[in-house]
Amino acid sequence: MAKKESFTFIDLFAGIGGLRQAFESSGGKCLFSSEWNKFSQQTYEANFGEVPYGDITQIDEKEIPDHDILIGGFPCQPFSIAGVVSKNHLGREHGFQDETQGTLFFDVCRIIKEKQPSAFLLENVKNLQSHDKGKTFKVIVNALEKELGYDIHYKVVDASKVVPQHRERIFIVGFKKPLDFKFPELIDKRPVLGDVLEDKVDEKYTLKDGTWNALQRHRAKHKAKGNGFGFNLADKKGIANTLSARYYKDGAEILIDQGKKNPRRLTPRECARIMGFPENFKIPVSDNQAYRQFGNAVVVPVVKEIAKAMVKCMAKGKHRIMITDYAK
Repeated sequence: MAKKESFTFIDLFAGIGGLRQAFESSGGKCLFSSEWNKFSQQTYEANFGEVPYGDITQIDEKEIPDHDILIGGFPCQPFSIAGVVSKNHLGREHGFQDETQGTLFFDVCRIIKEKQPSAFLLENVKNLQSHDKGKTFKVIVNALEKELGYDIHYKVVDASKVVPQHRERIFIVGFKKPLDFKFPELIDKRPVLGDVLEDKVDEKYTLKDGTWNALQRHRAKHKAKGNGFGFNLADKKGIANTLSARYYKDGAEILIDQGKKNPRRLTPRECARIMGFPENFKIPVSDNQAYRQFGNAVVVPVVKEIAKAMVKCMAKGKHRIMITDYAK
């Protein structure tokens, strides 16, 4: 029997659909998605059966379907913030229309303003809070809270309790009306890296002598200067460093020891596992593109817990949930 959807959502800056996976598992139906990268679009289509719309800056917010929840991992770009006093003097607006113009966060704001969803979830890197000495985050919170009128909650969450990877990301939750929302406490499943590693791995993932020698020279050079930069041979009985979008270059942040052989990179499937994607998640792109995609993705089990907490809180608070006529 098919699971009946209980709410609708849209998926912005969709990447390969990690946020979508989480919200679908909580009973949501995705009505619209947007992702500009053509390779990410390929992976998204392979797994969800639709190609996301392209450049969000070119999409008219009025054309986006009405929805209950907006989700998106918007890129962090520098905000140009001039003083409100000088803008008043010049007769210019000093709301988000002006302060966030030219950034992709502005596109999130204009869609929220037009569609007035009941709630949203935004995800970004931990450093968003400290970017530009905290000014960027202040503009974001001000736009969402004061300009758009949403009840805002945010928290930096480390995914290491549910996947074998140290990965901190900030999540911003907003509700159209004040609700007693609390971020869920993740159950510590004590995962270790060895849990996600494959038994037999193609030789192509073993570092070539040139790459391995270069990494060792790089580490030796920094060690001589008293720095800790270099490669990391991951502990199979522990958790890995953060998987980044640059992993395709040399795999330096997470290398697997192979004894007498040169160490190896993780395979794309191991990267999928370390991000909490299911085993049946399709990877139709090249290894290099897959590394970029998983390095930019969200940890699915973390977002699943946040999605469940949001939906439960909204139901308890008798928040408006549009039971949309999906046949339209």
